[in-house]
Amino acid sequence: MKTLLRKGIRTPYVLAWLWTAVVVAAAPYRPPEPRYRVQAMLVEWTDSMRKRSVPAKIWFPSNANGALPIIVFSHGLGGSREGYEFLGRHWAGVGYVSVHLQHIGSDDSVWKSGGRLKGMAALRKAAADPRTALDRPKDVSFAIDELTRMNGNNKILKGRLDLQRIGVSGHSFGGYTAMAIAGQNYSKGKLGDGRDKRVKAVVQMSAPVPRPRIREHAYKSVKLPVFHMTGTKDESPLNTTSAKERRIPFDRTTGEGCLVIFTDGDHAIFSGRKRLTRRAREQDAVFHRHICRGTTAFWDAHLRGIAVAKEWLMAGGFQRELGRAGTFETRR
Repeated sequence: MKTLLRKGIRTPYVLAWLWTAVVVAAAPYRPPEPRYRVQAMLVEWTDSMRKRSVPAKIWFPSNANGALPIIVFSHGLGGSREGYEFLGRHWAGVGYVSVHLQHIGSDDSVWKSGGRLKGMAALRKAAADPRTALDRPKDVSFAIDELTRMNGNNKILKGRLDLQRIGVSGHSFGGYTAMAIAGQNYSKGKLGDGRDKRVKAVVQMSAPVPRPRIREHAYKSVKLPVFHMTGTKDESPLNTTSAKERRIPFDRTTGEGCLVIFTDGDHAIFSGRKRLTRRAREQDAVFHRHICRGTTAFWDAHLRGIAVAKEWLMAGGFQRELGRAGTFETRR
């Protein structure tokens, strides 16, 4: 480009450049669509201090440059690292590393050994075991330790993990796990402090709610930004938390947060499991799109520090997209 300023007067070239810059700066935020090639790797970590295996599946964008923010995901009771693929693929597709843990003792091995009745009994037993509630957040913190090591020496992910930008998410019992990482306790502190200060934000889907006498104390230490997600039909398969009670974590926390309640959404809409009927599959597809776009904006806001992403999420953009599919509340 030739000289653009002459005698202190802007030429049309400068005006055109400035106009372009203003238009770009003022462009409204939209959650990005997946644009990266996505790969996955299986890892088998062992916590020698606890003598505990922590398997994981890591979804990552293979052609993205630079260090990438991390999301650690915790499955629901009876799940595994292979579940919630739609989330792992989407988050990796928009530039995050999505690490799906498998929690031994509350994973699919609990119910696979027996029939339906024995399986449900085994799940209830696992959910009631205090060791399970303790082990899960410790699995998350241990996974972050392992990711730190991988960032230093792994052939594929060396130098590609942004350890200053970590989020945690989970569904059902995994929702509890995410809230425990954010500071929630279930028994007036008796279960220990599961908080991990390396985590910057949390997305919890269908988290169970503690007993009434515990609720007063459970959420006092939760200070991280939290995106709460549930549905109007989100009843617990184990009959421990009703759909109406699912909003309690949002109501009882005091930090920045938001809550989406999907109309006619049940407990399984977050799992990605294949539905039996066409109507249910079509409905889930709508929910999944809103889940992916809403969480992407949340992660962009709190892990990448994109101010316009927070504004879109908290000031009406997400609600407009959501339409009749659900209701949305915010707390600054």
